[in-house]
Amino acid sequence: MSTYKNKPVFWLFVAPCLFAFVMVMIIPFILGVYYSFTDWNAVSMNINWVGISNYREVFSNPRFLHSFYITTMYALLNIVAVNVVAFALALLVTGKLKGANFYRSGFFIPNLIGGLVLGFLWQFILNTVLPSTGSVMGIEWLRNLMPLAKPNQALGSIVVVSTWQYAGYIMMIYIAGIQNVSDSLLEAAQIDGATYFQRLRHILFPMIAPAFTIASFLTLVNSFKQFDVNVSLTNGGPPKTFMDMTVNSTDLLALNIYKEAFTYNRLYSAQARSVIFFIVLTGVSLIQVYFNKKREVEL
Repeated sequence: MSTYKNKPVFWLFVAPCLFAFVMVMIIPFILGVYYSFTDWNAVSMNINWVGISNYREVFSNPRFLHSFYITTMYALLNIVAVNVVAFALALLVTGKLKGANFYRSGFFIPNLIGGLVLGFLWQFILNTVLPSTGSVMGIEWLRNLMPLAKPNQALGSIVVVSTWQYAGYIMMIYIAGIQNVSDSLLEAAQIDGATYFQRLRHILFPMIAPAFTIASFLTLVNSFKQFDVNVSLTNGGPPKTFMDMTVNSTDLLALNIYKEAFTYNRLYSAQARSVIFFIVLTGVSLIQVYFNKKREVEL
């Protein structure tokens, strides 16, 4: 392999990918870190160095602090919801169920729908279809159900929609892990008198630990980066009070950074928030993978 890599033809084929990666990822990232220490606004060529003042302003901004808090809460809820639903679906379609392949396809299809379309679709369902159904059927609580207009329910609505969208994809990871477990192990445990939940806990869970690591990592990253469903479903609303300031109750970090850059035209502040976002997401992801890998070894 080392001899092959020394051949010019190898670097000839790799060069376009490396060039695209450097131009699209590495250089913009380095420039973004630099701009976070300046008063850059993407218009003026006169860029002044301001040091860490952008970061000081970010950490004293109630809107950013609320966005950071609500994103953390959303990530925790979404990770649990997606993985629980996905694992339950995987158990369902890998059991003795007629038409299992049909159900697999049906559960996976929502993941193929674009986030923006999905958000607008569920916005119509939650704001129009359910209240209208409640009015027709005379169900008072359903008629008054407007979760996207209530700060305490709007975040839960995003969790429900993102779970509906993403659980089918994570389900496929669990299916692959379950299918790699030998049926003879489960049958032997059943013959020895182990209950269904005992087989899950002592055989299936340890055997598919790598699948849990991959699934939890993907859901963690996807939850923190949530943007398209957030934009189309709530656009950050409805408003609420936080630290004596009016903030958007579902303004997740990605949307908060986007608005700071393209709504308020404070690109330097958005860059500082992006750097903080990158550091936090990288750190949390590494910690999560470390402990999950350690758990795999223990199991």
